Amino acid sequence: QAVVDFERLGEHAAAFQGHDVGFCCLGTTRAKAGADGFVRVDRDYVAQAAELARAGGCKHFVLQSSRGANAQSRFLYLRVKGEVENLVQAVGFDRCTILRPAVLLCKRQESRPTEWIAQQFLGLVARVFPTAYSVPVETVARAMVACVLQPGEGKVKVLENGAIHELGKA
Repeated sequence: QAVVDFERLGEHAAAFQGHDVGFCCLGTTRAKAGADGFVRVDRDYVAQAAELARAGGCKHFVLQSSRGANAQSRFLYLRVKGEVENLVQAVGFDRCTILRPAVLLCKRQESRPTEWIAQQFLGLVARVFPTAYSVPVETVARAMVACVLQPGEGKVKVLENGAIHELGKA
């Protein structure tokens, strides 16, 4: 494990050397970082990490994005997620897998009351429609690992929430 300063990520290029696979789940919230900080973390840092990983020999990059990601969206969150998907694809990995989970079900150390209420509601909905609106973070993690262990099906593969659930069962 290497601790890096994302404001000076280029100085940590050695940490990205010699890895066949790169996993990226980096992200923040607009509420926590402000609009500019959100863009810097969720787009700029991720794109720079992908470039460093590729330069270091990474062949397969696995990116956690978001359901509804779209570079043309009017919503900042979805637009930034779509932009970073495009930037990561443009890096030129042999394989790139993009996971687009719905609402992530997880326990957080920080207090996010609105998110907690939504998670409680979606947890109940998930009992009836398990793949419709949410996904446990453990399922996403298993899907990320499973996609690397499966033979490649093309250069870029996008996994939506239902496919994440399926792959995460493996």
